[in-house]
Amino acid sequence: MVTRLARCIALCALLAATAAGCVRVHPWESETLAARSMRTDPDPAERKLDGHVEEYREGSIGGSGAGGGGCGCN
Repeated sequence: MVTRLARCIALCALLAATAAGCVRVHPWESETLAARSMRTDPDPAERKLDGHVEEYREGSIGGSGAGGGGCGCN
């Protein structure tokens, strides 16, 4: 009997946890959720700048889809 009660409580907790994840977002709230800090990937311009800084820091260019290398050979 205790096992059945424990299963029922666990099932209710699981349902409550999954139901809490379904939230309706109002149009005026979507701006907050679309903030730059909430994105999983960085801004394309920032990614390009980071790549540029890394090229000069490492002393080589290439390996990221662009032709050429740091040694001067193409």
